[in-house]
Amino acid sequence: MFIEAKNLSKNYGKQSAVQDLNFHLGEGEIVGFLGPNGAGKSTTLKMLLGLISPSAGTVLIDGKDPQEQNIQLKKQIGYLAENNPLYPEMYVREFLAFIGNIHQLKNLDRRIQDVIEWVGLQKEAHKKIQELSKGFQQRVGIAMAILHDPQILILDEPTSGLDPNQRDEIRNLIKSLQKDRIILFSSHILSEVEAICDRVLLINQGKLVSDSPMKEIKDLEKFFKEKTN
Repeated sequence: MFIEAKNLSKNYGKQSAVQDLNFHLGEGEIVGFLGPNGAGKSTTLKMLLGLISPSAGTVLIDGKDPQEQNIQLKKQIGYLAENNPLYPEMYVREFLAFIGNIHQLKNLDRRIQDVIEWVGLQKEAHKKIQELSKGFQQRVGIAMAILHDPQILILDEPTSGLDPNQRDEIRNLIKSLQKDRIILFSSHILSEVEAICDRVLLINQGKLVSDSPMKEIKDLEKFFKEKTN
């Protein structure tokens, strides 16, 4: 399994959001996707997911275009959006059952219980989502993303709204999911990226300005400022 962007660009009228991106993501690595606000991160993620079409270039997932094989490829992707869209009036288990039925999962009750334990929702599973704190709602979003055991995880600000202890727990969870998966992790919290990522893609003004192994970056904050100023 791999994701490849080839000369990927997106224009909105005369405005260029993404320009000529090229990168390759393989199994077993957690890749941080960084950039200032307005750099083109969300647009790029949407193209990788097949939610919007590129103006030029291609996205290949395992050699296939998500625009042409949308349903089958999306079954292999778990996505946590930055705004974490949930149904607040639903109970946690009810919501996960709804998502599981969309994916046509077998042994759904067992899988829901496993995921609830995995993300630490045992004490909250009987509640409505709207009754949960933002941190626990974020855990529901992560549970939704991993419920169908996808080979690709795209996580946009997954630790948003979590306290330091919860962040540690979610970091450990994401690390535990690394084997045999591709994980693309977008965050504005540079310490999170340093703690969890093997590699960093840095985008600025729609262009890829760095693709670097994390071990080669001594100070990520300094590196980020140098590349984006």
